Amino acid sequence: MKAFPEIHIAGEAVNAREARERIQTLQPDLVFLDIQMPEETGFELLDSLGDKFPRIIFTTAYDAFALRAFEFGAVDYLLKPIAPKRLAIALQRACATDGRLEPAEDLEATDLPTRPLGLQDKVLLGSSDRIAYVPVGSIIAAESVGAYSKVWFEDSALVIRRSLSVLEARLPTEFFMRANRSQLINLQQVQSVEPWFSGGMKLKLSGDLTVELSRRQAKVFRERNTL
Repeated sequence: MKAFPEIHIAGEAVNAREARERIQTLQPDLVFLDIQMPEETGFELLDSLGDKFPRIIFTTAYDAFALRAFEFGAVDYLLKPIAPKRLAIALQRACATDGRLEPAEDLEATDLPTRPLGLQDKVLLGSSDRIAYVPVGSIIAAESVGAYSKVWFEDSALVIRRSLSVLEARLPTEFFMRANRSQLINLQQVQSVEPWFSGGMKLKLSGDLTVELSRRQAKVFRERNTL
């Protein structure tokens, strides 16, 4: 690859059967794997390989498979059309010692406005095949999906090309808080609270979403919301 001279393309495949043969023969370090392929899906291919398969970067035109992709321990998940900056992030992750890094800041995040958002501001939430334009206050929660985030709002959800830390920096801190390492919630969307294990809390949000707070985050929640 001209833009990434450290990457050598060992082979290509047009379907899952060919991909399986090449993976077993070539033993590559990294595979760019489409999810929807002729005959089998990318997930079915990985299942057939057992526990021994190379590092995987999923590539797809659909965001609906993102959460399952990371259940396979994917290095990253790229939505088509693939932006060069996102490809660079994915390869940086793949070249890390263990193949997995903490969710990286989006390289394009440096182009974001620095003005804090308010609840009444409207924002674009976009995936490869859908765009929503919603008020910040209608965002119920967000969950980290590698370098992406799944954002819930009203009766829908989208996986967007922003890491959770980028969303946290942009959303108004007086209304949004980290529920845990991988989830961000809108305090205005909390419907009920109940005690949970080891001093934690379980929150029910709009849209039938539930989120668990650790003891530490439950303490933060109490401090922010107790009279």
